[in-house]
Amino acid sequence: MKKIYFVLVSFLLLTSCSKNFVNVDPLGNPTTAYFWHTADDINRACNAMYMGMSSEQTFGQNIFFMMTASDDVVVGRNDDGEAVDVKNFNCTGRGYYVPAPWNSLYNMMALANQVIANIDNATVSKELINRAKGEAYFMRGFDHFWIAYLWGSKDQGVPFDGPENPLYQKRIAPQLASVIDNYKQVISDLQKAANLLPYFSSYGQGDWGRAHKAAAWAYMAKTYLYWAQYDPSKYALIPALCDSITNQGGCALLPSYKSVFTIANNWSSEYIWSVNGGVNGGSEFPGVILENQGWGVYNGWGYCQPTEELYEEYEQGDPRREATILKFGDTFTYFGVSRQYWSTNSPTGMQNNKYMEAFSYGTNSNAASNAFINQNGNNPGTCQNVPLIRYAEILLFKAEALIQMNQNTAAAAPLNQVRNRAGLPSIASPTIADLKHERRVELAIEWSDRLMDLKRWGDYDNIRQPLHGRIHADKTDPNSPYTIQVVWPARTFTTPKDLVWPINPDEIILANGAYKQNAGW
Repeated sequence: MKKIYFVLVSFLLLTSCSKNFVNVDPLGNPTTAYFWHTADDINRACNAMYMGMSSEQTFGQNIFFMMTASDDVVVGRNDDGEAVDVKNFNCTGRGYYVPAPWNSLYNMMALANQVIANIDNATVSKELINRAKGEAYFMRGFDHFWIAYLWGSKDQGVPFDGPENPLYQKRIAPQLASVIDNYKQVISDLQKAANLLPYFSSYGQGDWGRAHKAAAWAYMAKTYLYWAQYDPSKYALIPALCDSITNQGGCALLPSYKSVFTIANNWSSEYIWSVNGGVNGGSEFPGVILENQGWGVYNGWGYCQPTEELYEEYEQGDPRREATILKFGDTFTYFGVSRQYWSTNSPTGMQNNKYMEAFSYGTNSNAASNAFINQNGNNPGTCQNVPLIRYAEILLFKAEALIQMNQNTAAAAPLNQVRNRAGLPSIASPTIADLKHERRVELAIEWSDRLMDLKRWGDYDNIRQPLHGRIHADKTDPNSPYTIQVVWPARTFTTPKDLVWPINPDEIILANGAYKQNAGW
């Protein structure tokens, strides 16, 4: 099945990455009278909605820094005080890592609202109007989803407004009463998107990466999963959406887990939605998690190292562990040279291995010879996509929903597809503990958000526990002995405060009291 590519830059200068549909020429003001008349106008307005996807403020790094507060990773850079504070739930809502995603996601929603407000008056084909409207509803729902669950709670939602409301742009966007109200709006937008959007197989390569029907269904399923912690009846709505992604969307697991994380499979049958690769505009995340200073070859940033707790979660012989984690002595190829892993800066003695393929190319440890990476290490994008949601997670959505509805035997089929791909034996009647294990090892150090899983399951002790790593006697010797030690002390996690993140107090001041801070912050 053909998959799509939504690299968020206007061009890729090297043939190793496909060209992107996004045109970054200035839009002018999309609401002015001269706009909305040609297909080019519509495409430029739609393309603008995607530009924030690869931003450092969103899916380049900042949102993941909030996810580092889980038990799977540590920050990795103790010299970054703000990242340490986020890990320890000591942030104020000011700074950069927490408020920047809020601002960027709302800016992306505003661009989607511009399309929704103006597209029906466009003098273009009905087919293009429907596609553009579907893209806008998808992006508004997608952005809203992230804001809602990161900052919203059952007792207090996050702001939302849209051109459907008569007072839109005549008032401060109202803060909804509950995150449930936000989820209702997200579902409404994603359902509209699913009704309007084509299957991605209908797109030509020039449009790879635009919103598509299966992506809308996927985020509907995830929204219902998060909503179900407050209303278990929502579990019943998830399996049919997952089946539509399989049967109508044509998605399927790749035979090999490791091959999912390769440039060649950026849009394989497992792809649903990603921050797409690009040497001049892909997500910085592969470089963010690379060894700090990249062993003197490339400017890795040295963040988000795996914990011993994550390493020990894998079953014996599970190939997903080595595909996910580099530990001392493991062999890998780095800029054309085979080497063994060691690290002078990883506090756990390990590194995420899922995004290393792009750094394997080149010759003689020469970064300039590698056409698959951005040569500017201050913006370390690569040609490898960074999945935000992929088909394996869809199967686990279905399995979890069935288990929560006491249909454990039925849950075996989707859960065992994931296990069997890893060469592991089937489980006849999986429990919620089995599901939690599979989510953790299948999706480790991805954007599925392990921290949110622990919160919605009520597994708070996993968050509070001290975290361990491997302290090697010689950090430059890949074969040196190690001892397992605490590398991150036990943390305080309190409810309801730490179930959500603080709203930037400056936003509350600017809203002149229209917004309330989350409880405890």
